[in-house]
Amino acid sequence: MSALHLRHWPGNVDRPALALHCMMGNGVYWGPIAETLRDRVRISAPDLPGHGQSPDWDEDGDAPDYHTFVTRAAAALIDRPLDLIGHSMGATVALRIAVAAPEAVRSLTLIEPVLFAAAPEAFNDALMDNVAARLAGGEDAEAARAFLGVWGGIDWESQTPSGKARLARQIHLVQASNQALRQDTANILRPDGLEAIDAPVLIVMGEDSPAVIPAIADALAARLPDVGRARVPGAGHMLPITHPRQVAELIGLNLDRA
Repeated sequence: MSALHLRHWPGNVDRPALALHCMMGNGVYWGPIAETLRDRVRISAPDLPGHGQSPDWDEDGDAPDYHTFVTRAAAALIDRPLDLIGHSMGATVALRIAVAAPEAVRSLTLIEPVLFAAAPEAFNDALMDNVAARLAGGEDAEAARAFLGVWGGIDWESQTPSGKARLARQIHLVQASNQALRQDTANILRPDGLEAIDAPVLIVMGEDSPAVIPAIADALAARLPDVGRARVPGAGHMLPITHPRQVAELIGLNLDRA
């Protein structure tokens, strides 16, 4: 497995934390949050496969599905119990790690977890089916534009040609995650899985996020033994980027509970 590009920010070396970014993002956006929390933890953040400066995901041969590949690569970065933070798809990877190895997690902060299988919703199902249809028709850019119109928080027309090309490539990774996120092929929701996480969990949402997010939060919270929820006013799905101070403060509250 190719090594991921990993960033380290200054911080408390006695308390490591690992932050996992969203689909079509990269690890650099954790920087302001890491700076705010530097007296509490030392945050490291990889670029996930096919993102930032990390190698592409090779789906040929004997490679596992994308979600499994990302989970294995992220888990390989953990050598002692730590504070685990994830956003969007990164939050589902963090949750998968916590279910598989609860002893490795000191605290778990899930920001906008997109585990759609926990709370299927018609609007999001229609969106993802539309993305799949456009990709099948070779309309990669239109698929990316449709997806990001709901989940990206960016203006497609303001992107540079190279930026649009990158997003059009990465939308295939979104499609490659569908089975894990929509059908739970990773078995994250298996009986007694969430219940085995004894670390404090915080689920963070944006006030203006898609409606499926609070439904997912409700479904997960109903099964987690030690869980809190928080909603950031005026924020949408990309709140670690748009509201880093508020997100850092909330992560700090969960650190205190560990």
